[in-house]
Amino acid sequence: MSDAALFARRLAAGERVDDPVALVVAHPDDETLWAGAAFARLANLTLIHITDGAPLDMADASRLGFATREDYARARGRELDRALRLLGPPAARIACGVPDQQAIRRLGELADRLAGHLAAMAAVLTHPYEGGHPDHDAAALAVRIAVERIGARVGRAPVLVEFACYHAIDDERRFGRFWPDADCPEQARPLDPADRDRIGHAIAAHATQSSVVGSWRPDAERWRAAPDYDFTAPPPPGDSLYDRFGWAITSARWRELARQEIAQWA
Repeated sequence: MSDAALFARRLAAGERVDDPVALVVAHPDDETLWAGAAFARLANLTLIHITDGAPLDMADASRLGFATREDYARARGRELDRALRLLGPPAARIACGVPDQQAIRRLGELADRLAGHLAAMAAVLTHPYEGGHPDHDAAALAVRIAVERIGARVGRAPVLVEFACYHAIDDERRFGRFWPDADCPEQARPLDPADRDRIGHAIAAHATQSSVVGSWRPDAERWRAAPDYDFTAPPPPGDSLYDRFGWAITSARWRELARQEIAQWA
């Protein structure tokens, strides 16, 4: 079993982890939805947000009654503060501040920044590459590039572990499950009633996202060692959910930008 798989097993066992760990997520609320139950056990956690959660196009901001993109981003920041008070504040927080849906366009900058933040970590927890959201996939790729750079530079890199997020299956958004990978089986920890209650209240704190999350609530933590993805190919589900939303960034354009950055790194 790989070191990453062993770390995933530790997380699923529910043990306290004193090692320095980074949780790298795309948006304010991803930490709550996919990894919130683990906060109380991660004694030396650094929480890193790639985006501020507010798209440039103002569609979401306007729908929710905000006059500017910045007002929406600040509201999402306040929601995050409320959620973290319920989850247990991390030891450190870092905000990269990229606008929502723009992470792939800032990939080189993000990978450089993460390589500095992650060098001292024992493990990094982040999104899978699954076509659910372009920023989720960009976080997965930026972390992968950063970790590989750290390994090339110092000969030791943090282990890379994923949490279950969401992807498209049967024309629907499937929450809280991995797209299966036979080489990287999941390690699951069912949530007890106290966990479910706490996470439910923390999810509710992200009120602007209620139309996305709906009534879904996690029933377990799900972790696995990160597979060796080909980020220039379509994600393992084959279909990218976000291609259905009419956004400026399509999965084809995402892969083109990813290919350019990977070529520079290679």
